[in-house]
Amino acid sequence: MSNSDIKDLSLAEGGRRRIDWAEREMPVLRQIRERFAKEKPLKGLRLSACLHVTTETANLARTLHEGGADLVLTASNPLSTQDDVAAALVSMYEIPTYAIKGEDKVTYFKHIRAALEHKPHMTMDDGADLVSSLFFIEMGRFDNLEPSLAAWARGLKDSERAELLKGVIGGTEETTTGVIRLKAMEADNVLKFPVIAVNDAQTKHFFDNRYGTGQSTVDGIIRATNVLLAGKVFVVSGYGWCGRGLASRARGMGALVVVTEVDPMKALEAVMDGYQVMPMMDAAKIGDIFCTVTGDINVIDEHHFAAMKDGAIVANSGHFNVEINIPSLRAMSVGDPSLVRPFVDQYLTKDGRKINILGEGRLINLASAEGHPASVMDMSFANQALAAEYMAKNADKLEKKVYSVPADIDNEIARLKLQAMGVKIDTLTAEQVKYLGSWEEGT
Repeated sequence: MSNSDIKDLSLAEGGRRRIDWAEREMPVLRQIRERFAKEKPLKGLRLSACLHVTTETANLARTLHEGGADLVLTASNPLSTQDDVAAALVSMYEIPTYAIKGEDKVTYFKHIRAALEHKPHMTMDDGADLVSSLFFIEMGRFDNLEPSLAAWARGLKDSERAELLKGVIGGTEETTTGVIRLKAMEADNVLKFPVIAVNDAQTKHFFDNRYGTGQSTVDGIIRATNVLLAGKVFVVSGYGWCGRGLASRARGMGALVVVTEVDPMKALEAVMDGYQVMPMMDAAKIGDIFCTVTGDINVIDEHHFAAMKDGAIVANSGHFNVEINIPSLRAMSVGDPSLVRPFVDQYLTKDGRKINILGEGRLINLASAEGHPASVMDMSFANQALAAEYMAKNADKLEKKVYSVPADIDNEIARLKLQAMGVKIDTLTAEQVKYLGSWEEGT
């Protein structure tokens, strides 16, 4: 396989300009890159990264590359690649990249194969497709793989399959969905090396998930549809950090926000935050726009589609395209959907209603928009870079478990971000430190 598979190298200059634009909003990662260039903490390590190929990711890739990593980058979602960025990474930064926006499933897993053939010492995932594929191959569970990837894996000798995993010292994981999968692997005793859950860093999920997902999801829905949110009933399914951010931004645009939840504590929080909370079946009858951010399967299902208004708009901002049961909608519909706008598939139901699915049910903030703003990805990817450095130094001391980002890394990123923003904060006096560590003084 060649050392890249992208759409068009001639797009590189435009990609470079956008990468530079994003870097202006990523001062923390830039400081880390400058240090990495001097210290080379990843020197000698082969690193396979399966991430959304965006301008922000390009700046992370540059940082890892400057740190000495022998890096291969592949897309973590068929619709999340920015083709000009992929071209710039290959042409101008000499980083092998395998990513094409709109690639089919076979091509997607051909690119996963390229990341595996790199024989990484470290993995960097966004959704755990790379790690799960690696484990399925090592265990000989070929039926769990995409057929073309399975055919390649079956052609390997047992020793070659074992060799793919043998050199991996550890990995990192970017997103909620991937962390859920990895923790399930740990519980089933199939996790073969330590992984740092970057998603669980406070500087990641507090800001990336809430402010990044909130803004970029609204951006994606508006770019795809050009509808006015003000006055619309906007249904947010899931009130985790992503759901909180999305609900807040939709309300800020004037929408009447309804939240659906299965967790009583999160549902109560949504009520106390001023949103209507109800079951999805009730919300389906009144919603104009729906967006899932749960990480679960069939959150919007056949009976929900049956209750929706004519013209309902349905989107997803969770990692995989399983939250909306599109096959059930297809079965309820007449013929194939019509592509009425880029990223808008319109289904005509047998009872004459039109239901619009955005971005094939994939991450709408990346399918029709550009993903999170660079200023929040600055913190997320600073976590990735420092977690990779931590793993390189400490993997031999770690168990085959999912670990949180060390608190000192999280706090250092917060400190650097505040510094870059020109914000100063207080520090504790010696007297205050002593008081907080004592028990003798009271009322």
